[in-house]
Amino acid sequence: MKLEKRLKAFADLGKILRDFVQGSFNGADKGMLEKIVDKASYENPWFVKEHILYAFRSIGEMLHEAELKKWIKKYPELPEGRFNARRVGVVMAGNIPAVGFHDFLCVLMSGHHFAGKLSSQDQVILPGLAGILTDLEPGFKDSISFTEGILENFDAIIATGSDNSARYFEYYFGRYPSIIRKNRNGIAVLNGNENDEDLSRLAKDIFLYFGLGCRNVSKLYVPQNYDFDKLVKNFRKYEYVIDNHKYRNNYDYFKSIYMINQEEYHDNGFVLLKEDRRIASPVSVLLFEKYNDTESVNSIIEERKEEIQCIVSKLKDIKNKKIEFGQSQDPGISDYADDIDTMRFLNFLN
Repeated sequence: MKLEKRLKAFADLGKILRDFVQGSFNGADKGMLEKIVDKASYENPWFVKEHILYAFRSIGEMLHEAELKKWIKKYPELPEGRFNARRVGVVMAGNIPAVGFHDFLCVLMSGHHFAGKLSSQDQVILPGLAGILTDLEPGFKDSISFTEGILENFDAIIATGSDNSARYFEYYFGRYPSIIRKNRNGIAVLNGNENDEDLSRLAKDIFLYFGLGCRNVSKLYVPQNYDFDKLVKNFRKYEYVIDNHKYRNNYDYFKSIYMINQEEYHDNGFVLLKEDRRIASPVSVLLFEKYNDTESVNSIIEERKEEIQCIVSKLKDIKNKKIEFGQSQDPGISDYADDIDTMRFLNFLN
């Protein structure tokens, strides 16, 4: 299939998703999208409808035709039509709705066959979107397959999971060309001068998807004597997370553990703030660490860069690549997970 057809199909899918989220889509696929949302939210209590729709919106924004064309131009080696297509196995994590979509996009836009290993946590959304895509462009039908079982007959692998599963992936898939992604999290670096709008947007980076995404902020770096009252006040609009029984179970469990162990923590009724050197935090817990100067934070970031997916901050002294408050769950099409260029990897498979 020609590159132009592949691009147009994804651009059309993006428009459908944007219109659906805005409530202005009345096409033939409206019923299919409604079924996807209802079934996914029923099968996985973490996938509330508002979060699924947010994932659709983010994907839709990524698939503007102009953005797709700009992205593709970065890869002049990309063939118009690939005659040596490889079968690329993609092991998806399933931690947030449609988490494997960017890999799906990259494999198909590079002209290869997408062989998806579905997570038990999300067996609905991506196959559903793939169905709409193949309706838009039937040429994709022979290039997409899914399995809930063992992934077999592949030429390359892209696998995302925890640090423990990554060790398994590296052992099992070691002889294949591969991208193996480990656990990473977002961090935020604050100086205490952030306004209410900044902190409200930061709350979104923390609580969207219940904090389960690799781009969710799980750790704050704050100056000595930081005032947490102003921060916590701006968390209130996400108080609804405690109504989710799985989130509530985590909150109750870790609160009881901290109490039994007589560990210090802050509690606002739906999130526990705890001082800790670790970056990855359990659901319902937000970690923080105090610093004396931003140079020390830069050193920590450099030392622990393999644990960090993104950095939310507006401080000019933070040297590493950073993003604005509220943008952690809105990656651009060129924001590759773990800073590994998936398209370049796929383009040079032989």
